[in-house]
Amino acid sequence: MEKQNVWETYDADRLEELEAFTKEYMQFLDEGKTERECIDYIVNRIETEGYQELEAVRGAGRSLQAGDKVYHVCMNKSIVMFHIGSRPLEEGMNILGAHVDSPRLDVKQDPLYEEGGFAYLDTHYYGGVKKYQWVTIPLALHGVVVKKDGTTIEIKVGEDPEDPVFFISDLLIHLAAEQLEKKAGKVIEGEALDIIVGNRPLKLEQEEKQGQAEEGSPDSHKKDPVKQGILKLLKDDYGMEEEDFLSAELEVVPAGKAREAGFDRSMILAYGQDDRVCAFASLKAMLDLEAPVRTACCILVDKEEIGSVGATGMRSRFFENSVAELMALCGDYHDLALRRCLAASTMLSSDVSSAFDPAYAASYDKKNAAYMGRGMVFNKFTGSRGKSGSNDANAEYIAYIRDIFEKEQVHLQTAELGRVDLGGGGTIAYILALYGMQVIDSGVAVLNMHAPWEATSKVDVFETKRGYGAFLKYNGMNSTV
Repeated sequence: MEKQNVWETYDADRLEELEAFTKEYMQFLDEGKTERECIDYIVNRIETEGYQELEAVRGAGRSLQAGDKVYHVCMNKSIVMFHIGSRPLEEGMNILGAHVDSPRLDVKQDPLYEEGGFAYLDTHYYGGVKKYQWVTIPLALHGVVVKKDGTTIEIKVGEDPEDPVFFISDLLIHLAAEQLEKKAGKVIEGEALDIIVGNRPLKLEQEEKQGQAEEGSPDSHKKDPVKQGILKLLKDDYGMEEEDFLSAELEVVPAGKAREAGFDRSMILAYGQDDRVCAFASLKAMLDLEAPVRTACCILVDKEEIGSVGATGMRSRFFENSVAELMALCGDYHDLALRRCLAASTMLSSDVSSAFDPAYAASYDKKNAAYMGRGMVFNKFTGSRGKSGSNDANAEYIAYIRDIFEKEQVHLQTAELGRVDLGGGGTIAYILALYGMQVIDSGVAVLNMHAPWEATSKVDVFETKRGYGAFLKYNGMNSTV
């Protein structure tokens, strides 16, 4: 079943709308390179659109009603948003769910050391990465350092044109004969992914040396002088001591802004599009929604890349607790009503799919692959091998989605994640399906997925936003608006 290239269907007005949307999306990618940054961006944005903090509403003793918009943040890394509809919550919600974490390198808790005249930060990679892709590229450092008194220091170095950047070295080709004999997974080892952060030794002025001599340690600056230089810079610039690394969350990400790609500027090349592309499309769909009949919900969570674990991952009770609080403020809460609400809900698990790559065609089933430029992608199932770990959506639900998209003239395609017994992957879909709700994976086709720089088609990103918006308007599988 051949799908039309969506670019061929757009008129001048639709193209203008697309360009405005993708420009805003690229700004989101630039400002949200970590989960915390994404949540900050989203909260600032939705509050200007009338969203109120759920806890503030509860604290003020107010109740909620149809038309109200509220949100709840978990540990600055996950968020759930609700736009309350006119139908009772017990009849279910329309839910969009994506994740805002992306593969990266995390700085360890005791990271700073010196070797061979270089100062390094020791890292541990996060999520599924090809380790060799992270060497010899400009890297930036983002995150927070929390001091013992609770003071939070925000770190963001490597993004401003005037900032320094960091990097991981690789062996020069002239000496790499043995390295090139290794398998790709071993060419660069995980413990070798340490970023170089300095090469200049600390040089003390005469009065500083005299002061150290008076304290009884005249040669303390001579041990690891490059490391000592970095520590001095950290103290001077951020008020940070070496021990403060213990309570820091610092993420190493590719430095640089999202860019248009191709002579025709048809694509976007950027870090973190898995899965921030679906997160932003979901956010925009929520903000565009007016007067829903069925309550609309958007969940943007952390930790998907490592199994949706922890308090900020989808496996936590954060979402369920938030819905319970919402129902209580609407005067609808009791345990059975909560269970009915979740079971009656319908969800698009908003995550990316692998785009067909002609350079590696043997890895795909061409009939069941996602193609860039052909619209929003639906994956009936993900998982691996015999669909292990998959949600595997019901045919009835897929028919319901097809009907909505045909009515709203949204372009869709279906795909699997690679050839049978070769591909595989997971999303948050199966976790929400545990409540008994209808769930299917849907999102954007991505080229170079999990690489430092991923590529998407502008038209697919825009169609996905349109698709999410269409989904939120409808009133469940048995009736429509």
